[in-house]
Amino acid sequence: MLVALTLAGLLVILSFVVHYEALRILSLLIPKLKFPVRLRVLFVVLGCFAAHTIEVWMYAVSYLLIDLAGLGSLKGQLHESFADFLYFSATSYSTLGLGDVYPLGALRLMSGVEGINGLFLIAWSTSFTYFVMDRLWPLHGDHMRHKN
Repeated sequence: MLVALTLAGLLVILSFVVHYEALRILSLLIPKLKFPVRLRVLFVVLGCFAAHTIEVWMYAVSYLLIDLAGLGSLKGQLHESFADFLYFSATSYSTLGLGDVYPLGALRLMSGVEGINGLFLIAWSTSFTYFVMDRLWPLHGDHMRHKN
């Protein structure tokens, strides 16, 4: 269990670093892009999605390593491939948790931490996207102006 706790803590830190750097890079690029506003917002959303994808993959690789070390495993409707770990990570990260694949051993603790971590990072992306849209929205030439 100590291995899972340590690995979960490292994954939380690493995922926050990945997310912070992704949002920092996006915040530097957005003002420099000469794309229409709609495409800049799409760029932000895709950039956030890419960061989440990296983070899900980090957890999936960790689940695989824990499984290979014999400290935990996945059970349920499995296809006996890395895709199982990736699928389980995505459902844990998003807090969807379907239950068709479930963790045993050290993976139980890690999947719980991943859910809390993913929830926080998804909220962070949502806040960042709102912030960017708030800044970019007035740049639309076709936005409606409210009359007093």
